[in-house]
Amino acid sequence: MYKKLVLKKGKEKSLLNFHPWVFSGAVASNISEIADGEVVEIFSSDKKYLATAHFSNGSIMGRIISFEQGEINYEFWKEKFTGAFALRQRLGFIDNKLTNAFRLINAEGDGMPGLIIDVYDRTAVIQAHTIAMHNQVETFAKILSEIFGNNFSVFDKSAEMLNRKNASPVNAQNKYLLGEKGNQIISENGLKFFVDWEQGQKTGFFIDQRDNRKLLSEYSSSKKVLNAFAYSGGFSVYALKAGAAMVHSVDSSEPAAQWAEKNVTLNFSGENRHVFFKEDVFDFLKKSQEKYEVIVLDPPAFAKHFSAVKNASIGYRNLNAEAIRKISAGGILFTFSCSQHIDQALFQKIIFAAAALAKRNVRVLHRLHQPADHPFSIYHPEGEYLKGLVLYVE
Repeated sequence: MYKKLVLKKGKEKSLLNFHPWVFSGAVASNISEIADGEVVEIFSSDKKYLATAHFSNGSIMGRIISFEQGEINYEFWKEKFTGAFALRQRLGFIDNKLTNAFRLINAEGDGMPGLIIDVYDRTAVIQAHTIAMHNQVETFAKILSEIFGNNFSVFDKSAEMLNRKNASPVNAQNKYLLGEKGNQIISENGLKFFVDWEQGQKTGFFIDQRDNRKLLSEYSSSKKVLNAFAYSGGFSVYALKAGAAMVHSVDSSEPAAQWAEKNVTLNFSGENRHVFFKEDVFDFLKKSQEKYEVIVLDPPAFAKHFSAVKNASIGYRNLNAEAIRKISAGGILFTFSCSQHIDQALFQKIIFAAAALAKRNVRVLHRLHQPADHPFSIYHPEGEYLKGLVLYVE
């Protein structure tokens, strides 16, 4: 039924351990007649079925969608979506009046590599990272309408990812697959945020920091807080709600400045404790004379490819060293990396180097990660992309 991808001898071990990727170096087959996005069945060198995958002519040649042989049809995808929905329902995200934004599909974590779907109230935003998944977006929209019912919109925001990442030419267009632009004000733990899924980064809002924003509020009362790489001001709003004495948000983006100010206004009338600085974070830290008692460092991914890990590590080290130098004695530093290629152990080593460079005594209070609606497979540790530490700086 599907074309076959045969592995080299001894290269089946990762699939027998349920890892969801097949790398090009493991493939023995002639792939000249297999198109990007095709469904393929993967076999060992001795012709034993191993898995069914989406094919891509790149370093990751197969992304596993099933370890059971069968037809990949509407019912197959509906079962995947139903399972993902049931998990979010058990986690308390369905019909939650305090929080109505959550991740419904988290790629490999939900058995659908290359697919991200975030839900903002009554709108789902799809971001397909592979041609194969983008070929199915109309099907996914139909399934979403069945699950969520009437007055539900689906926006496909895959164009940037597909047009940039794939070897084959792709002319994807961001568009509504179902419905039209709806409510853009979401609720998170009772706080309100404006989400621009059409123009914003990723799917429009960094839902994955929800729990970490809440934790920040526990350390912010009466404190001077710096939110670096603030984007739309999520951490800033939580700090203000907790009673911070002052909150400074820093980001070089003009749209980020507008969204952050809008989010502050949505939650607080006539707020004068918040100031946004549209500046480069490194420059701001170097020249600022303010002594902050709480600092948040949530930079974009410095290492988007494995080859960039060395330079990214130096960047993270220097950034954190500057923040550790600046923070008040007894200060609390929330520091993050969302680079998939920098794991928790390496990130902690980088922060160790930063603390040593700054010549201050630093203790770890918390290890942070992505929330439960961003699950990762036990067989795919690479899915734990968000790493964070909360540090006490003496």
